[in-house]
Amino acid sequence: MGFFATRSRGATGDPGADQLPARIARNVPPRFLAVAEALAAGSHTQGACEVTGRALARDGISLSEALDGLRETAHLVLGADPHFDELRALSEAWSEATLSYLSQLSCTDPLTGLSTLAHLRTAVADLYRDPATAVETDHALVVVEAPPASASEGAPITHAMQMMRLGESARTVFAHGQTIGAVGARRVVVLAARDANLARRATLLRRMTGQDRARVWIEGLPDSDFAAALLLDDLTRD
Repeated sequence: MGFFATRSRGATGDPGADQLPARIARNVPPRFLAVAEALAAGSHTQGACEVTGRALARDGISLSEALDGLRETAHLVLGADPHFDELRALSEAWSEATLSYLSQLSCTDPLTGLSTLAHLRTAVADLYRDPATAVETDHALVVVEAPPASASEGAPITHAMQMMRLGESARTVFAHGQTIGAVGARRVVVLAARDANLARRATLLRRMTGQDRARVWIEGLPDSDFAAALLLDDLTRD
């Protein structure tokens, strides 16, 4: 049978046709039980493949092994190769999870060139570890928020280009080594010195990003590392 062969699923009319027999469940590859159950039921197979693809990537399983597991599962349950949409769902989910993990390891996001949230957290935490620094009075966060994307503007590349422009504007205004990172889907954050020029720089940044309809404001830092981490978590939410 061909690799993308058509097969029927759960169409026998037998009320037990969508149940996964125990003898098959015992032989399903690790992490593929949900996929096997979805194949047996004949529904939600792409969603099950996406969840499994992400889980396998987090476990360090290669894409080749993941695809082999999907093929073995399909043969166990249906006696046929997986459909193209199932292969694609698993592969895309695996790739997205892997890229996300690599991005967290890196200091910068590969698409925008901005510091990752993990790197920004580290930079903020380092300030609190310095006994000579009163973080809440010496530093602040300057937040640049892009507007919500419309349906026509929602393509990932369009969003990445907008975030890159906001980051470039922030670097122009804060050009002395401050950490500038992406926080959440729509925000760029500058870890800036709270000095006499801070308000003026925030105003300049607001003018520069006006073409992107961005909001700019200054966010004070709290008096503890734990509270600062909660603040960054809050800023990641839309």
